[in-house]
Amino acid sequence: MKTTNYVIVGAGPAGIFTALELIRLGSDKKIIIVEKGAPIEKRSCPKSKTKKCVNCKPYCHITTGFSGAGAFSDGKLSLSSEVGGDLPSLIGDSFAQEMINYTDSIYLEFGADPRVEGLGNTEEVKAIRKRAIQAGLKLVDCPIRHLGTEKAQEIYYSIEKYLIERGVEIMFGVECKNLILEDGICRGIEITVKGEADKIFADRTIVATGRRGADWLEDICAEHNIAHQPGTVDIGVRVEVRNEVLEQVNNVLYESKLIGYPHPFKNKVRTFCQNPGGFVSQENYDNDLAVVNGHSYKELKSNNTNLAILCSHNFSEPFNQPIKYAQKVGELTNMLGAGHILVQRFGDILDGKRTWQKELDRSNVRPTLPDAVAGDITAAMPYRAMTNIINFIQAMDIVVPGFASTETLLYSPELKFYSNRVKMDERLNTNIKGLHCLGDSSGWTRGLMMASVMGVLMGKYIYEEEK
Repeated sequence: MKTTNYVIVGAGPAGIFTALELIRLGSDKKIIIVEKGAPIEKRSCPKSKTKKCVNCKPYCHITTGFSGAGAFSDGKLSLSSEVGGDLPSLIGDSFAQEMINYTDSIYLEFGADPRVEGLGNTEEVKAIRKRAIQAGLKLVDCPIRHLGTEKAQEIYYSIEKYLIERGVEIMFGVECKNLILEDGICRGIEITVKGEADKIFADRTIVATGRRGADWLEDICAEHNIAHQPGTVDIGVRVEVRNEVLEQVNNVLYESKLIGYPHPFKNKVRTFCQNPGGFVSQENYDNDLAVVNGHSYKELKSNNTNLAILCSHNFSEPFNQPIKYAQKVGELTNMLGAGHILVQRFGDILDGKRTWQKELDRSNVRPTLPDAVAGDITAAMPYRAMTNIINFIQAMDIVVPGFASTETLLYSPELKFYSNRVKMDERLNTNIKGLHCLGDSSGWTRGLMMASVMGVLMGKYIYEEEK
């Protein structure tokens, strides 16, 4: 049994930036971070050698460990309050932008590239926006600081060392099983260490388990009556085209953030996580769910650009399990691909046929995920989502001619679990005294920067109350 001032569950951006800000402000309180994964220097995906996903146990190194999924992502920091979730609606747009700028300065201190993508090129941006308007889409202006997958790992390693050198105890290989509540107050957490049950008692408990822990937090909220509401879950595909197709957008904006509400359902559909010269990747969740993602390096480049197209689903009564709904879609897709990611050509979808490997072999667009299985993603994708995606891709073709070509590749499933929005006030307090929920698992943020911002805010608020 341990006792501490603050215990943080999860060493993703929200959790580590909470500790980082407390240390930077001069807090002398004891901080423990619990992380079921490994230190960043010991995280390694064997796929570079095996050439295929081996479904590592007890967890996937791509999504679990210090810095969370951020260490193996493409490492893009979105520098606009319009991007990254709904935290601005809680704290205000101008304050959110102020905090983004401040948090960005911390990344720069730890070695982030000072270059910002998407600035300038006014006339070229106007031309892209004009085509987007003609297509019925909105182009969101968002400067991007691209860390790169390999550079992101270096930056987070520097942060890890900084925290440890200043007395933060990081317990790796430790899983949080539950919260300890007494008389409506959170007193700490129950953990498992090498198969043995233990407890950590704390004055404050900060849960920041990331997308990977979203379904766990949903169960915890239900068990302990933590005020929350079903939120949005995103179901979509990862699209891959030749660099030449997106060359202008890549050069001018680096990442095109486009939003549309295509007929007939008018659900929100958006692009997300664009990776010029990038690689499509696979992530595995604890329940053996394989999902697709993408990343890009600073130096190593492919001939392709990939990006996600995500369709937002909001459910009303009586249904209140959006995360489990998305998981079922993913499980069905995995079943069709024998546990692998499915890939299909856009032209084959329109023709109502599956894609065969021999067709990929002679295509201009060669998959950067070599063990993806050619097949039919429409056999698993819900009709509503698939219709939205098809219509959005065809609208994108007006903005970027060639985007809706026959050979454009669609990988599935791409799922983002942001659901179960925890109710809290503007100072990030939940209805349970001593408990705070941060980052993507809280339902308020999406992505590295906004999760980091939420952590910085938590650190500031806690420190203010220390004084």
